[in-house]
Amino acid sequence: MPELPEVETVRRGLEPVMEGQVIARVEARRGDLRFPLQKDFVTRLEGQIVTGLGRRAKYLTADLSSGDVLLMHLGMSGSFRVVHDENAVTPGAFHHPRGEERAHDHVVFHMASGAMISFNDPRRFGYMKIVSRAGLADEPLLRGLGPEPLGNEFDAAMLARVCAGKKTSLKAALLDQRVVAGLGNIYVCEALFRAHLSPKRQASTLATRSGEPTDHAKRLVGAIHAVLHAAIKAGGSSLRDHRRTDGELGYFQHSFQVYDREGEKCRTAGCSGIVKRFTQNGRSTFWCPKCQK
Repeated sequence: MPELPEVETVRRGLEPVMEGQVIARVEARRGDLRFPLQKDFVTRLEGQIVTGLGRRAKYLTADLSSGDVLLMHLGMSGSFRVVHDENAVTPGAFHHPRGEERAHDHVVFHMASGAMISFNDPRRFGYMKIVSRAGLADEPLLRGLGPEPLGNEFDAAMLARVCAGKKTSLKAALLDQRVVAGLGNIYVCEALFRAHLSPKRQASTLATRSGEPTDHAKRLVGAIHAVLHAAIKAGGSSLRDHRRTDGELGYFQHSFQVYDREGEKCRTAGCSGIVKRFTQNGRSTFWCPKCQK
């Protein structure tokens, strides 16, 4: 499932063709994605100006001139493609031909500028929902989410505070969207490796007895920032379904230090360890037992 860097990459790709533009027409080619579309889904979108395009955790948010917000989630296989005429999808250096299964183009936005934006989702685990901006804070899909890992609120002190007393593993804590929003399995594995912290370490060790952040917490926050910035710059990671809006592949997967590298020599300078994999909370965890303590 796409994580924060992939969703942010999609947001940046959609921004030039959506923000400040009028949604002239919407095609909802089926009545549901993962969940049923609202009965007034099309009418609440058509004729509206997209005044801002944002991201909250793994959700895309499109602010509309009506005061509504369109929430969009990519699910496991969802992707957006921007078509500027009927025959061309803008290619790029890492262009990968798009599947032409038009049956999976479930929602299509026709912008007044002439751009056509298609949401393609073969598995239909993605979803869209229109909510009032005034009621956004109470929206069940967003309520309870923790701070953004690249936001000002997220620092070592905050992470230590929420992890103090937690008996769960460090990896499980970071995957908890109530602790920090937007992180997923790939980038948690990568951040823990860069911070030289074991995914099995107890989360409470990020705080001292008085609740102050330990050096572990400071290293981890720095590693999270570094890996997310690098992944966004690379356009995210393309493992199965992720594509950028121009058809390009993300290529951060070529920079993985530990994820999906089971059996390979550890990439930490001077470490003779071998990357191992084990199942943790139902997900594959990759780590070096020798240098991640």
